[in-house]
Amino acid sequence: MIDMFMNSVTLFFQGKLFKEPGKVFRQTLIGAVTTAILCVVLANIGLTLWIAVLVSAFVGGALQPWLFKDLKYS
Repeated sequence: MIDMFMNSVTLFFQGKLFKEPGKVFRQTLIGAVTTAILCVVLANIGLTLWIAVLVSAFVGGALQPWLFKDLKYS
C-alpha cells in the first residue's frame, strides 16, 4: 500500500500522474475559488467566521468529486 502511495506521489511531482495536468489545475482552482467566495459571502451575511468556514469547507469538499469525476490518469 505504501509503495502505491509513493509511486503516485512520485508521478505527481514528475507531472506524469494525470493525462491533462492543465485540467487538474483548472478544476482545483474552480473548487478553491468557489470555497473562498462562499466563505466570504457567508461571513458577510452575518454568520460567525467559524461557521462560515465550516460550511464552506464542507461544500467545497463535497464539490471535489464532481469536479474531478472526468480526470484521466496516465
